[in-house]
Amino acid sequence: MDTMALVSVAAAVSRSRSQLFPRLLLFRKRIVSGVQPTGAIHLGNYLGAIKTWIELQNSYDTLFFIVDLHAITLPYDTQQLSKATRNTAAIYLACGVDTSKASVFVQSHVRAHVELMWLLSSATPIGWLNRMIQFKEKSRKAGDENVGVALLTYPVLMASDILLYQSDLVPVGEDQKQHLELTRELAERVNYLYGGRKWKKLGGRGGAIFKVPEPLIPPAGARVMSLTDGLSKMSKSAPSDQSRINLLDPKDVIANKIKRCKTDSFSGMEFDSPERPECNNLLSIYQLISGKTKEEVAQECQDMNWGTFKTLLTDALVDHLHPIQIRHEEIISDPAYLDGVLGEGATKAAAIADATLSNVYQAMGFLYR
Repeated sequence: MDTMALVSVAAAVSRSRSQLFPRLLLFRKRIVSGVQPTGAIHLGNYLGAIKTWIELQNSYDTLFFIVDLHAITLPYDTQQLSKATRNTAAIYLACGVDTSKASVFVQSHVRAHVELMWLLSSATPIGWLNRMIQFKEKSRKAGDENVGVALLTYPVLMASDILLYQSDLVPVGEDQKQHLELTRELAERVNYLYGGRKWKKLGGRGGAIFKVPEPLIPPAGARVMSLTDGLSKMSKSAPSDQSRINLLDPKDVIANKIKRCKTDSFSGMEFDSPERPECNNLLSIYQLISGKTKEEVAQECQDMNWGTFKTLLTDALVDHLHPIQIRHEEIISDPAYLDGVLGEGATKAAAIADATLSNVYQAMGFLYR
């Protein structure tokens, strides 16, 4: 084959790849996820969710949003909500969410979330909501007079968040599995009630209105527990700030929290001992922060005492979080840049959400506007 022929073949292959690549991107599975802008974003939010997003954005079509509508289901500080929302968005970006790969937006900036929630509410049996464990626990703690209807209907809004974007996969922790199951059941119910031939008779395309999403289980060890109780999850709502490492905690605060965290009287360090939940938690944190394997950490730390290990863990946390804190400060001090990111993200998200919402209105028999 002569040189010109080889060039022609190479050009044809190149064109073929360039035509195929957008198709591959088009058929990427979609993932949606978000964090509430209540309290400080802590190590559990980061290792259990945000850090995983950084890897997912390279292989999936990803939408990450700040779930501010969910933040008002319990009493909250109106003076702090918008500030916390911006702060949470800045943390997403500082942790490595790449806006060329993922859409970052604020939930309330896409009105379709609330509209779809109302439509879904009409198809949600009240019994489904009454069995939600989180509602029972939170309402018991807060008392009937302090609990609004939004806490009961929270799972319907979560279903709206997911189904709006025809999500294929949803990253879920143990405490959200029940809500995702309700989302799946609700998608199947709406598809049965309004989809298929019924929708087609109304001028729609027919078939399923919603994709039924699958759970994406986070990697083992990504569930971070409290520094004061190795059997309880690290939480924003825990009354003591000593129980968590916040992503923006300064070096001396991190050192003090690790120094004072709950330990045990056993010698050496080991994973997976039922008698040593705090030891397992702190070793797991070190493993996730350092990027080492479980075996490497077990070998490195097996003969350490608590004092030596706490110094090692503190240094690893400070080294890992410092670049995030620097980048966060740069982003939060440039409001025009942050507003631009959120505006662009909301525009992209709304294009997907509005298409889904139009289909639902049509399938449910509403007058077309």
